[in-house]
Amino acid sequence: MAGYTIYHNPRCSKSRQTLALLEEKGISPDVILYLQTPPDAATLKRLVQQLGLTHPLEMVRNKEAEYRSAGLQADSSAADVIDAMVQYPKLIERPIVVHGKRAVFGRPPENVLTLLD
Repeated sequence: MAGYTIYHNPRCSKSRQTLALLEEKGISPDVILYLQTPPDAATLKRLVQQLGLTHPLEMVRNKEAEYRSAGLQADSSAADVIDAMVQYPKLIERPIVVHGKRAVFGRPPENVLTLLD
């Protein structure tokens, strides 16, 4: 099956499990190592929409040290959050799997099954 993309961190067990689940289902997704090739602001805004989120803060790992370094808080603006994720890609929740106009977090990995054709 074509047309799948995973924003992947190979050091993350959930990310590895999600990729393995896709491969089990015969899917060879485009793999974006987002820590090495961070998404730009436009891509992050599109991912927020595809994930069905109301605010980009919902895709931020708020326990990371970079969360504090970026000065993020619960009331941070969407623009500030997007800028922080561009500057600190480690803040991006992982993995994210995209297919067509939809995306899901691979937490738990079985979430990706909702994207299968």
